[in-house]
Amino acid sequence: MSLPLIGILRGITPDDAVAVGEAVLAAGIATLEVPLNSPEPLASIRRLAEALGDRALVGAGTVLHPNQVSEVHAAGGRLVVSPNCRPAVIEATRRLDMHSWPGVLTPSEAFDALEAGATGLKLFPAVQVGIAGMQALRAVLPDGSRLFAVGGIGVGDFAAWRAAGVDGAGLGSALYRPGQSPAQVGEQARALVAAWRAADGEAST
Repeated sequence: MSLPLIGILRGITPDDAVAVGEAVLAAGIATLEVPLNSPEPLASIRRLAEALGDRALVGAGTVLHPNQVSEVHAAGGRLVVSPNCRPAVIEATRRLDMHSWPGVLTPSEAFDALEAGATGLKLFPAVQVGIAGMQALRAVLPDGSRLFAVGGIGVGDFAAWRAAGVDGAGLGSALYRPGQSPAQVGEQARALVAAWRAADGEAST
């Protein structure tokens, strides 16, 4: 089963996208997000989708408007991640049968997102809410709701977040920074995957 981790390739260029994406996928992270504030993001998404689309879920992050959803879909993306909760973006994403992960910080945003059809919820920035805040939100969410922590969560605290009930995580600068080689990114990805698997083991014992 695919690990509940989203690899965020913020700042990736089209020329680097496939090699870096292959390195991340080889480490065990099969969901890849190219934020739309990256250089030529749609070109990177297109190349990743063509090269890895049968093995990975590829799409865009920092999606703020419904028209961007259509552009991502046309580029081959099947994942839409946002830093905020806009029902119009979620609804546009679901109409195209794409995965929708809006950013939420409050119960109101979480329930609005779920009502609009979100696949799962991106708790962002997780560092602001903290584990106690996440647990309070988790307690009122409907059974089966998927909650990923993004922003300020990493190797050092995977175990605490996982044990507290978070379902997955988005990995940004700890996974990739612009200019890093595929080999370096692969090494970082393997370390993050190993830490998540260890944390998951601790959470399930």
